[in-house]
Amino acid sequence: MKSIAAFVPERILSNKDLESMVDTSSEWIFKRTGIEERRLAAENEKSSDLGTKAAILAVQRAGLELKDIDALITATLSPDYFTMPSTACKIASNLGLKNITAFDLSAACAGFIYLLEVARSLVESGVKKNVLIVGAEKTSSVMDYTDRSICILFGDGAGAAVISADEKYPIIDVHTGSNGDFGDLLKIERVESSKAASLAMRMRGNEVFKVAVQTLQNSVLEILAKNQIRSEEIDLFIPHQANLRIIKAVQDRLKLPDEKCVLTIQKYGNTSSASIPMAMNEAYEEGRLKKGDLILLDAFGGGFVWGSALLRFGGENFKA
Repeated sequence: MKSIAAFVPERILSNKDLESMVDTSSEWIFKRTGIEERRLAAENEKSSDLGTKAAILAVQRAGLELKDIDALITATLSPDYFTMPSTACKIASNLGLKNITAFDLSAACAGFIYLLEVARSLVESGVKKNVLIVGAEKTSSVMDYTDRSICILFGDGAGAAVISADEKYPIIDVHTGSNGDFGDLLKIERVESSKAASLAMRMRGNEVFKVAVQTLQNSVLEILAKNQIRSEEIDLFIPHQANLRIIKAVQDRLKLPDEKCVLTIQKYGNTSSASIPMAMNEAYEEGRLKKGDLILLDAFGGGFVWGSALLRFGGENFKA
């Protein structure tokens, strides 16, 4: 990975704000999830707008020019349009990129791990040289703010990275998986009303939690064992920021100290496919993520889909 970058909208939706919207309390939200606030995009901001801003910075930090990018792939569960044009095409257009490969993939909160697997395949096969990957989410566009079981969890944001063929530190390994038998537990469904149809996310939280913890623990243990890497060799563990209790369960299983675990859930909530690159970017800009560091990523999302990745960061150390 040659670079990492992120963008977050300005508007903050705090737990206190949610108290006036649904029957909940700030203390209950924090105790159950670890979330204190999340960001919301403006009404006229789309996922592609958020993704474009993260993408520009990612290309700059990679020491490349936009003309060097020959593929752009976006992961999102909140695309600008229903099926077409893709959010990747919109981001490419915003960047002035024409005649390049551009497409979306749908892997919910595991989207960034799936992006890494596809980008790695493209560069290692020699098909592409510089792949720009973007996780961009305006989850607020599919949120029912009367459903207290889910609206407290999600926020908006974007993260981007460049994967290049000439990297000194190539991606070590990526594992992804799925089980569609659980699809009904976490989904975005069409809600019909007398005036129009809209989309809303629905989740059976307790059931999702149980599957997520076990699946993520198995996933990270398997990728470490396959690559003969001990957990103590990991410099940073950067998990999907869905729920603090899930993160802590996996962290404890790996016996990783807090200083090796990156947490941003308290500030941004669950930003789906954008959460891992946003967390990685935070660690990078704080100076915690340095060139050559060994990173373990993991994520779980609706589908069900999941994934883990091992890589050494190849970007230059952050300079403010």
